[in-house]
Amino acid sequence: MNKDILICGVGGQGTVLASKIIAASAMREGSAVHSAETIGMAQRGGPVTSHVRVGENAFSPLIPFGNADIILAFEPGEAVRNLKYLKKDGVAVVNTAPVKPVTESLNPSGYDGKAEVEYLKSRCSCIFVNSDEVCKPFGSSKFFNIIILGTAAGSGRLGISKETILSQIEKLVPPKFIEINKKAFLAGYETGEKAL
Repeated sequence: MNKDILICGVGGQGTVLASKIIAASAMREGSAVHSAETIGMAQRGGPVTSHVRVGENAFSPLIPFGNADIILAFEPGEAVRNLKYLKKDGVAVVNTAPVKPVTESLNPSGYDGKAEVEYLKSRCSCIFVNSDEVCKPFGSSKFFNIIILGTAAGSGRLGISKETILSQIEKLVPPKFIEINKKAFLAGYETGEKAL
């Protein structure tokens, strides 16, 4: 399998864990994997971008513009900012709930992510997921990274089996959170299957 996967969001959303699970799962299935993170001011809510390149066609860890098969966007503004990476027939799995930057509380601009969602609808094939809604049964938005991973896998666009990802969740998530993360993944997987 050859697949370029871009994961983007802001600090604290769990994008790096999601990229590690994808990379470990692809390796478990026998693929070569290159990955890299650009984290910048992530600890202060800044942008985080992870590149995961699967297969023998990947000669460097960074995805060239116009080459990503799939983007997992944890935040609508970040989806727009990283859209240049998506190939023409690629798909973006996008959280419609915005994460407002600290500057929004100091100088409100009215950012609600709606304009970004409309822009994405006009530019690419998208699967939209609202983190506020899908995370309610789990009691925290901290599970969205696993839910969006499940959505991508369930849509068939990730190219990695459900069983392999579940096995890597068991290895990479702290023991006391494994079962709830597996449930979150399966809930996302079901959402992805419906999006087909």
